Amino acid sequence: MEELKNKAENLTDHVSDYLETYYKLTVLNATEKTAGIASVSITAIFVGFLVLFVLLFSGFGFSWWIGKAIDNMIGGFFIMAGIYLVFIGIIFIFRKKYIAPFIRDFIIQKIYE
Repeated sequence: MEELKNKAENLTDHVSDYLETYYKLTVLNATEKTAGIASVSITAIFVGFLVLFVLLFSGFGFSWWIGKAIDNMIGGFFIMAGIYLVFIGIIFIFRKKYIAPFIRDFIIQKIYE
């Protein structure tokens, strides 16, 4: 009877150690995934700002260049605005078919990585 009691206590200790280790492992995995997603998000925001500034300044440059080429600065800026509107329209048209699935798959890949 004493031996059975010792085995039961030993089993209880092992189960509690197992559960504690499993909990710590789960916390570590969740922390790792959260850190990975946060780092990708911060990098994407930083790159997004850089792309925004590149588009802004190149847009000003092209507008100025087009304006000088047609001898009408305001016309150059409006032509560049039209080009941007075409790009926005293309993005708007393809957002559900290509852009949203790409972003969704990327996020899911980062979560299960």
